[in-house]
Amino acid sequence: MRSFHKVLIAGIAVLAAGCQTVQTTQPGAIGVERKQHMLVSEADVEKGAQVAYQQELDKAKQKGALNADKNTYDRVQTISRRLIPQTTVFRPDAADWKWEVNVQTTDDVNAYCMPGGKIMVYTGLIEQLHATDAELAAVIGHEIAHALREHSRERLSRAYAQQLALTGIALATGAGDMTMELANQVAAVTFTLPHSREQEAEADRVGLELMARAGYDPNASITLWQKMGKLGGSKSEFFSTHPSSDSRIKDLQANVPKVAGLYEAARR
Repeated sequence: MRSFHKVLIAGIAVLAAGCQTVQTTQPGAIGVERKQHMLVSEADVEKGAQVAYQQELDKAKQKGALNADKNTYDRVQTISRRLIPQTTVFRPDAADWKWEVNVQTTDDVNAYCMPGGKIMVYTGLIEQLHATDAELAAVIGHEIAHALREHSRERLSRAYAQQLALTGIALATGAGDMTMELANQVAAVTFTLPHSREQEAEADRVGLELMARAGYDPNASITLWQKMGKLGGSKSEFFSTHPSSDSRIKDLQANVPKVAGLYEAARR
């Protein structure tokens, strides 16, 4: 029993040694200031994201579904090019990210931005919601916000922490290697696992400021989620990782006044 406790303590020490408390973004006008506990390095997660994103691009290419409609592709590119420069308000280093923006032809209602700025918008989201440019900016801004706040890295770190009893003990006893398939894990948190309410609220608020600074009416974030609600969760892949609720719409309504001045300034 004593030896088990020694091993467990050693495992906890390994976990603690690798854990960092970080401030991933500046608060912006919207005031998102929460610090995050990270066990996985930013560089490793971005490498995994690049592999996972390339896999998705390859799949779409094989189906002839990658950037198949020029008008839709150009539209998404134009909106994204207005949003991306605003990211430096929250993260100056985002200017150096290797941003990629693509469109996949599919009926699925979804969009995502993997770590490091790897954006994908599904045509189903545009078509089924009849999304305006401002509403599309709300979606893309929201997804960019997840990447800026490193929510994927945070969720992976939490998952690693939950594996302490296994991985920590294995390291302490020399029983194997802790190699993780980060690409698969990044894909899992992108496509399968839901964000926490806390992360969703942060992405809503940061995305709201991004779209306002880019000259898109922040009120469109509200109409977007109203449309999502009418569409119904069963018809939207987006709901599997981005649960909708009346409370998020109320939160957006409460925060629109904080960025209204930024929107007016951007329109001048």
